[in-house]
Amino acid sequence: MVEILCFCGSLRQPSYNRAALEATQMLAPDGLNLRMAELGSLPLFNPDLEGPAEVAALAHAMAHADGLLIASPEYAHGISSVLKNALDWLVSDENFPEMPVALINTSPRASHAMAALREVLKTMSANIVEPAYVTLPLLGSALNAVGIAENPKLAKMLQKMLDELKIEIRENPRLSAVQKREV
Repeated sequence: MVEILCFCGSLRQPSYNRAALEATQMLAPDGLNLRMAELGSLPLFNPDLEGPAEVAALAHAMAHADGLLIASPEYAHGISSVLKNALDWLVSDENFPEMPVALINTSPRASHAMAALREVLKTMSANIVEPAYVTLPLLGSALNAVGIAENPKLAKMLQKMLDELKIEIRENPRLSAVQKREV
């Protein structure tokens, strides 16, 4: 079973980013498990803190993930504070370097956030899987997760993204969680 950890940069329940991730969960083929990380309960990043339980849970989830899927809104030309905070907690996580990462952009106008997110991920030594980057034109669509999953065009885009991420995970030279489980 390939484990994908999902980060939603929006805390809003009806957000397009959350809906896109939930639709992707619905569309995931057998053998691929997508799990949402709870980012909203993380304390503000402070390296002086001695391993809060929420941070330990995030680190544990990262240790068992084979890949990461991030959907981020754009706020004031940048990524959301909740997403940046989660990534800050993972900066020194030994399981993060070379982690295969897929990205979902739910608005074609959100180019600044994607550029900022890519810069942060590159700095953290992530493996951004370019064929697993998708821009879904959801802004103003009023689609929820079911509507996205049932839309043939959007569903095809998300399934292709998952296929590309899965290929990268299988071919990635880093010792992935899949390989660790097989050892």
